[in-house]
Amino acid sequence: MNTLILGIGNLILTDDGVGIKIAQWLKEENPKLEVLETSEAGINFLDLVIGYDKLIIIDSIKTKQGKPGELYKLELEDLKPTMDFLPSHGIDIATAFEVGRKLGFKMPKYISIYAIEIKSNLTFGEECTEEVRERIPFIAGQIMEEEKL
Repeated sequence: MNTLILGIGNLILTDDGVGIKIAQWLKEENPKLEVLETSEAGINFLDLVIGYDKLIIIDSIKTKQGKPGELYKLELEDLKPTMDFLPSHGIDIATAFEVGRKLGFKMPKYISIYAIEIKSNLTFGEECTEEVRERIPFIAGQIMEEEKL
């Protein structure tokens, strides 16, 4: 089964880059893993994932109740596709997958989404906040164990 680990984020917006940093950590631990890093979203996302059997997405999330560094595991079904196409925002991941399937692309059959609660995604900086940065090795280990990497 060919598997892609996709780290998503923006490395110059502090915690927003945590998905990429964890993907990099996983690649360093196991160079045989296929890992991509992206800040792409919407329909552009399809170009990265078509043809894989399994997809592991790692990204940041900001909720009202969460604690920075907390790890959530989601399934694609947890995200509701929207067909609200806003020119400035594109489409969300769930909608991109729905479009890909309807167009007949070979989309990943198995999808895991890991979201890391962040403190800040509006501050410029190349390092995550301390609360998030300290949890990166633990979170990466959790993902490795859960996904049997």
